[in-house]
Amino acid sequence: MGIFKHVKEFLRQNRLRYLIGVILLVGVDLLQLITPLITGSFVDAIGSGNLTKKSIIIYMASVILVTLGVALGRFGWRMTIIGVAKKLEYKLREMVFHKLTDLDQIYYNSHKTGDIMARCTNDISTVRQAFGQGTILVVDSFFMAIMAITIMVTRVSPTLTIIALIPLPIVAIVMTIITKTIGKKFKRVQEAFSNISDRAQESFSGIRIIKSFVQEKINLHFFNEANKENLNRSLDLVKVQGVLHPFVATIASVSLIVTIFYGGNLVIDQVITLGELVSFIALIGMMTWPMMALGFMFTLIQRGKVSLNRINEILDSKSSVDMEVDGLDLLNSSLEVKNLSFKYPGTNNYVLKNISFKIDSGSSLAIVGHTGAGKSTLVELLLKTYTVPNGTIFIGGVDINYLSVDKLRSRIGYVPQSSFLFSKSIKQNIGFNTHDINEERVKEMSKVSMVYDEIESLDKKFETELGERGVNLSGGQKQRIAIARAFYKSPGIIILDDSLSAVDTKTEERILHHVREELMDKTAVLISHRISTVKDVDHIVVLKDGYIIEEGSHQKLITLNGYYNGLYEKQQLEEKILEE
Repeated sequence: MGIFKHVKEFLRQNRLRYLIGVILLVGVDLLQLITPLITGSFVDAIGSGNLTKKSIIIYMASVILVTLGVALGRFGWRMTIIGVAKKLEYKLREMVFHKLTDLDQIYYNSHKTGDIMARCTNDISTVRQAFGQGTILVVDSFFMAIMAITIMVTRVSPTLTIIALIPLPIVAIVMTIITKTIGKKFKRVQEAFSNISDRAQESFSGIRIIKSFVQEKINLHFFNEANKENLNRSLDLVKVQGVLHPFVATIASVSLIVTIFYGGNLVIDQVITLGELVSFIALIGMMTWPMMALGFMFTLIQRGKVSLNRINEILDSKSSVDMEVDGLDLLNSSLEVKNLSFKYPGTNNYVLKNISFKIDSGSSLAIVGHTGAGKSTLVELLLKTYTVPNGTIFIGGVDINYLSVDKLRSRIGYVPQSSFLFSKSIKQNIGFNTHDINEERVKEMSKVSMVYDEIESLDKKFETELGERGVNLSGGQKQRIAIARAFYKSPGIIILDDSLSAVDTKTEERILHHVREELMDKTAVLISHRISTVKDVDHIVVLKDGYIIEEGSHQKLITLNGYYNGLYEKQQLEEKILEE
């Protein structure tokens, strides 16, 4: 029962609705079995000459009542069983999405977006079908078969029943063999579908790059390969299912042939009446559905089992970062790093090596270094995106491992290198961290990041809806909206990770002038390749190959005539060349 561990509570809460649905379904099956008996009685009445006008009306009324009962019963079990299955689908989507939002960055580094999307859509729908249609098939095939056999034995002939049902064990044996094959093949189909989803998602996200490098045909080729693999695996599954259903139908036909031959002789020998044979043939015909349902049932259940296991893999995933710890409150926004060394999970090389520095609350720190020096990694650790070694990072004098992720990140406003904007209005993007958006503060913060005038020039101004990832804005506009979003949050600590790289130096200086005023009472961490961005901060740390090789104020680092000074002189020369 381990496979049901995440849904057993939901099933327990909805067991009454399921039970009502099953009772209604069994009732419908009973009513359906009455019709052949009415037909048989009608035929016998004709044969014996006992049929009257009154009895014809009675037979007609009986059939009408049974038909109405079946219709109402079907409506009832669909609303209960299918309704519960739909609610389960809703619950699973909620559970999976909640889990995915809680998982740390390590999970997303090792799982493709397309595969996650496939599990959130295709697999959950398959589970819904298994718990809805699958339940119906299980109950229908089992009870219909049991009740039909009971009536055939008690109302017609035990001997004819046994002979007619001889082929059934063959169906059971074949089902057992084929079911395992279906499960394995369906898992391969789901994996192929995940690969298509991932390929499509990556292509749409990177469509600009694909077009700029004229790689449409190559990209289409790769997609077609994934699509063809999915087709081949799906056809492989269809072959098995295609054999299964005709096989069951053939067995049912054999039962009918046996019934006609042996039952016809029993009528001739006057062992049973013609009406009883007609009823028996009708019941054998109704037995065809339970036998056919076995094929559908095993297919649905196996597919549902595979998909539920794939969903359980997400729900069983654990975050390596402790999300729930909640210790001391933060008294201030000071920042201290002590002897921090870090390597990414699954790797052997340290990205950061023995890093130590300290800045007081309300002060500013800059981190400078070449690409790959470890600047962004340090920021990821400050945000507790990855597991942080105990006793290495302190905010407000508290080890961040004693702070919940929510409490820690609520104190930090972070602007990453690549500014991500949502497909919402500009106002909603800037006021992202609150439900009740303060429009005046939105405008105020857009002025701080110097994007206000450009937003006001748009037709709908702050109500302008953005495309996916803010595709209808320039890189500089996206960065400045992201900065406004961070300041709107009014955090104690602001982290700007090379977040002005898409604007020119002069625009950057004007933005920094406004930003510094907003940073007066905040602890600021600036990461940049440009010395012009960081020269006015209180303390500068220079990283190289994971080590701090220099630190101090701008003037102090210039006098050292080391790495920082060389970088400064090189950028000064580049600016002069551009001016000329």
